[in-house]
Formats: sequence, C-alpha cells, structure tokens
Amino acid sequence: MNRVWITRRGGPGTLALREEPDPAPRPGEVRLRVDAAGVNFADVMIRIGLYPGAPRLPMVPGYEVAGVVDALGEGAPAELAGRRALAFCNFGGYADVVCVPAGAVFPLPDAVSTAEAAALPVNFLTAWQMLEVMAPAGPGDTVLVHGAAGGVGTAATQLARRRGARVLGSASPSKHDWLRERGVELCLDSRRRGYAAEVRAATGGRGADVVLEPRHGRWIRESYACLAPTGRLVLFGFADAATLGGSRLAPLRTLAGVPWLLMNPLRLVDDNRGVMGVNLGRLWDDQARVAGWMRRILALAAAGEVRPVLDRAYRFRDADRAHLALQQRRNRGKILLVSDAAAARGDLGCPVGDQEGSRS
Repeated sequence: MNRVWITRRGGPGTLALREEPDPAPRPGEVRLRVDAAGVNFADVMIRIGLYPGAPRLPMVPGYEVAGVVDALGEGAPAELAGRRALAFCNFGGYADVVCVPAGAVFPLPDAVSTAEAAALPVNFLTAWQMLEVMAPAGPGDTVLVHGAAGGVGTAATQLARRRGARVLGSASPSKHDWLRERGVELCLDSRRRGYAAEVRAATGGRGADVVLEPRHGRWIRESYACLAPTGRLVLFGFADAATLGGSRLAPLRTLAGVPWLLMNPLRLVDDNRGVMGVNLGRLWDDQARVAGWMRRILALAAAGEVRPVLDRAYRFRDADRAHLALQQRRNRGKILLVSDAAAARGDLGCPVGDQEGSRS
C-alpha cells in the first residue's frame, strides 16, 4: 500500500509518499482498496501545525475515502464484502488501502461513482449541518455563501437551492461566471470589503437570512452586518490562517480581527440575530447522528438531487500539488487524491493533475 505522511510542520513539500505492507482488518473492521480520498482545508491546517486536536507529526491525514471492500475483520457484516463504499476516517485517509470500523462504511448506490463519493462526507456533511440542522433555509430565504466555489460552498449552494432559497455568493472574480451558471444570483469579490451594502441592495434593504462564513477574522464583522432581522451567521473553517508560508502569526492576526465585543449576548438580543459555529471534526464521536445525515445525503445523490462538483484529482504521490492548489484557492469544487489504478481507468469525471479539462 501507499500512504502519504505529513513528515513535519511546513509547506506542501513536507508531504511524503511511503510504501508499506497492506494492513489486515481487526475485529469489527473493514478494509477498502481506495479509489479516491478527499482533500480538505483541515488537512492543510494539520500540515502547517494549526489544527487543534490533530495527532503528533509525523502522521497520515485524511477524513474520507471511497473504493471497494476487499477484506473483512471478524464480526464485520458479510454483506459489505466486495461492495463499493465510502468510509469516514478519523485521520489516515491519504492511503490507497485503509482499514476502518464497519460502522463508518456506507455502501454506494449505483448512481454514485467512487470519485463522487469521496467528495461527499466532509463537504456535504458540513453544509448539511449548517443548512439543514442549525440554520435551515426555507423557500424565499436568502443565503449568502462565502467561498462559494469551494467544496463546502458548492455543496451549500446545492442544498440551499434545493430548499427553495435564493443564493448569493463570494469568490474570486474569475469564478463568478462559473458560479452564475450554477444558480448563484449575485457574486461578490471575496477579497473586497464593504460587501454588506451590496447584499442589502440585492435584498431590498432587508439583508440575508443565513450567512455562511469560513474566513473568521475581520470578515465576521462584515458578514454580521449582512444579516436580516432573525438572521443567522454560521462560522466554519479557519481559512485565513492557512497561508502558504505557514506562519504561526497568521492565526493570531486572524483572532485579533474577530469582533468579540460585537457578538456579545446583549447585542445579539437587541439585533434579533444569531451566531453559531460548525466543526464537523468534533462530531466524529457522535456516529449515529452523523451516519444518519450521511445516509440522507447519499439518498439525495442517488436521486440526482445533489451532486458533488469535482475540480480535479491528483495521484497520491502528487499530494503536495493538491495541497498547493487548495491553498492557492485555484479549485472550483472538490480536490481529490486518487490511486494509480483509478487514474488509469479514466472514469473519474474530472482532470487528473494540473492538466486543463472540463469540470463536472
């Protein structure tokens, strides 16, 4: 098997591919031959040493994989043998063979490819928690999605539109036409401040009912100003701290920009607004709840009601290039790591490596 290790804190060059013996599943575990693994900002944060609760380095990152079950540990359900499936990994997913508890494995519907499946758990579960559980958007509501072209952003856009909400979004200007084609009505420049006035103008002066904000820092103040009465601001991610230089000062600068006094209880009461936070990684131990969400998302994907947007895939040996693309915000949708066998089949539905090609 091949696994990608974060060898030390630093830039993408600290990722190293190592060949190791295939693991044997322990009692209650399932082994998968992995076609694809998801790449997430949390992986970048671990690499630069800014993710709380991550294992000590060196370690293998990765939260989500999809492939084919090829071995069962004692007591694992026999019906999983030979099935295409996705699996949650509490780290360790950057590998072309993984062993995981059987309860973290979900058989795939025929309509969902393994590449699409690897793009579902982190992004769609995060979006689901925000828009279906904590800040549900209804018909006629306005949802502002920051980072709308990313993995979580494209998932959130689909879920909000499915509920009948109107979607506004921010991204770099080069992605605006692409977002409009996917139903984002108003596109904002994610690097420019002062967007609250545009949001209010687009909503007849009322503001947005839900704002999804991954950047923290000074952007929180602007997003809060976008809220309508009874509006909800949902904070997720820590993207501002993931600089290419990996400076430990980045999170301090980000935290220094948080408007702590703005969001005090008295202000929230007076404004009739809510502020909440989402960190899917803190819910991995709540397996029954998260598994229920995952099964509902898979059912929607099987019915064609949602579909992950795949930007491109990189072979496991090119994980450093995948991290670089994510940190530089070059992606439109999800970035994956894939096995050599999956790349050779040519059925991933997205370009492999840095080559140009149409995105699904």
